[in-house]
Amino acid sequence: MYNKQVSKFKLNAMFIIVIMSCICSLYFFIPDSLYTVNFVHKNQSPSMEYLFGTDWLGRDMFFRTLKGLSFSLLVGLLSAIFSAILALIIGVSSAVFPKWVDSVIGWIIDLDMGIPHIVLMILVSFTVGKGVLGVIIGISVTHWPILARIIRAECLSLKSEHYIKASQKFGKNYFYIIKKHYIPYLFPQFMVGLVLLFPHAILHEAAITFLGFGIPPEQPAIGIILSESMMYLSAGLWWLAFFPGICLVAVVILFDKLGDYLKYMISSRTSIG
Repeated sequence: MYNKQVSKFKLNAMFIIVIMSCICSLYFFIPDSLYTVNFVHKNQSPSMEYLFGTDWLGRDMFFRTLKGLSFSLLVGLLSAIFSAILALIIGVSSAVFPKWVDSVIGWIIDLDMGIPHIVLMILVSFTVGKGVLGVIIGISVTHWPILARIIRAECLSLKSEHYIKASQKFGKNYFYIIKKHYIPYLFPQFMVGLVLLFPHAILHEAAITFLGFGIPPEQPAIGIILSESMMYLSAGLWWLAFFPGICLVAVVILFDKLGDYLKYMISSRTSIG
């Protein structure tokens, strides 16, 4: 029964990964011609011809939403990867290197966590010139502290192990010990942290883009679509925000479930080991 449950979680995790991969790939396969301006069909409600309706410019919201969602996923993925790598480097350095390094990193973590995410992301994005690069850098430098603290705690518990002390007595340097002992041990926690960072990265990308400090308006993204739709909700064009919002929530829920499945599989493997 236990093995069947683990197998079921693996299948569910693989299914979610396949779905997300397909959505990300849509960015490269949906041409701009599928959601071009067409004033003849503007402001049409959802129908069999236009599943998500059309906007005030006559653009097909189904294809525009898919294009924007895939773009947001790619931006969120890059941001989550960079943030997780930064958390790994800082978390390991805080635990392995001398005490003063831990004190400096602890101060930086407290400073980072003391500023609201949105405010800090807007400041960073604005400083580097906004756009896609600004969003990626802004998310990357604001989402690492919690994962870094988790990795630091794992490293501190590992620091007292006999093979770590043996490596130190044999004269191995910090980088050798990190590469051979810490990284393999931390990889499962790193992957779970990366997956759990991803939904936050997507939501915050949409948030700062919605506020006008993120991706430029000519680039379809979920935040831009939702921001533009706000001006037309009072006119009864509810579908402009409803369907993109539902798609964004569904993607976030899927990644949250993927993180739960990975945590369960890793914990079950650890308990068996």
